[in-house]
Amino acid sequence: MQSSEGWLPVQAGGNNPLAVMSVSFLLASRDNAVVWRGPKKNAMIKQFFTDVVWGKLDYLIIDTPPGTSDEQLSCIEYLKETNFLSGAVLVTTPQSVSIVDVRKEISFCKKLEVPILGMVENMSGFQCPCCGEVTDIFSRGGGEKLAIETGMKFLGRIPIELKWSEMEDTGKMSIQGEERKAVMQPFKQVIQGITSA
Repeated sequence: MQSSEGWLPVQAGGNNPLAVMSVSFLLASRDNAVVWRGPKKNAMIKQFFTDVVWGKLDYLIIDTPPGTSDEQLSCIEYLKETNFLSGAVLVTTPQSVSIVDVRKEISFCKKLEVPILGMVENMSGFQCPCCGEVTDIFSRGGGEKLAIETGMKFLGRIPIELKWSEMEDTGKMSIQGEERKAVMQPFKQVIQGITSA
């Protein structure tokens, strides 16, 4: 949506809204692919910083594709111009193929003088909802090992969680009480680690 001030992000969350903006919101169909070369992508990234009416923000979280491409470089350049760049949180899965990419991201951040706030290990274990046994589908500990090796803060592990996947699909918080606390705990740990960095 647009207003006289610029693009309006999608708001979710009631009293403490989460403002979200995505290229997918601007497409005619959710099935359309975005096939853009560097200059068009860079122009869109700049518009997200300059033309979106974000309002007062506590945090601006930018989810970029894996790797060290134009998207990351453009985001860093625009954020450095505005002095809003606090740092990067690197996310990896535990297996070595992902760790190889994250090593390049560490080098990328160092070359561009972007502080690394910490490392998150995503898809780290799956707890069976029937028996409670944890299976490390993608191995375990690769992100923590890399964080220790490179001297960065390890922020925590996010497991594969069926309830979380269901809530993402429906867009609704369908669990309450102790079950909700258990599902949210890994995220809270990561957030606390970031906010204390």
